[in-house]
Amino acid sequence: MNNDEVLQALAHLVGTDYDDAVKDTITSLTGRARVVGPRDFSTREFDPNRIHVTVDGQGRIKGFEFN
Repeated sequence: MNNDEVLQALAHLVGTDYDDAVKDTITSLTGRARVVGPRDFSTREFDPNRIHVTVDGQGRIKGFEFN
C-alpha cells in the first residue's frame, strides 16, 4: 500500500478523537507496524513506511505524515 492509498484508507479517522488504540486500527488497515502517536517518541531516521499521527489542540486527528 503506497502513501496515497494509506491516506485514503485512513481518511475516515480525520476529525475523530485520538487515543492510543487508534494506532492498532491504523496498523490493521494499512499493514504498517510503525505508527507514531502525537505524544510518542521516535527516532530521526528516515522511514517512509512510518506513519505519524498529527492532532489539533483538542486532540482530534488532523492528518498523517510519512517519514
